[in-house]
Amino acid sequence: MDQQSEIGPSPFEEVVLVSDPAEARRFQEELEQFLLQSSHASTKEIFSIKLALEEALINAIKHGNQMDRDKKVRVLYRVMAGFFEVRVTDEGVGFDPGDVPDPTAVENLERPCGRGLMLMRHYMNEVCYSSSGNCVAMSKVLCNSKK
Repeated sequence: MDQQSEIGPSPFEEVVLVSDPAEARRFQEELEQFLLQSSHASTKEIFSIKLALEEALINAIKHGNQMDRDKKVRVLYRVMAGFFEVRVTDEGVGFDPGDVPDPTAVENLERPCGRGLMLMRHYMNEVCYSSSGNCVAMSKVLCNSKK
């Protein structure tokens, strides 16, 4: 987890993953362990970050990169006292998040998928997509940092 580019007061770490759910899980576990040991976030906040990141990574791998192992998923993240930010970018064509059906609509309740964006928006303070639709940026205020 090397520091790559500096944006704002704290440098971002960059990780480049192949489009493989197993590799995404390994990265999530590493980040979870880092957050647990760093005292930056509570276990509840770590759960929220991990769940939202899992959704973003799976969307990038499955929908963006179409499970093509030759395509990469780029993750930029930073952790500061009181704040976590992550950006997940795939090599796909992108999409319009406004076109995603409402998962709470009656006709969508029994669909086995389609709740990822809703979960990300619920567990993070801010979720926004690039105009190209292939990069999601999420942030979370960390109120319960362990002292």
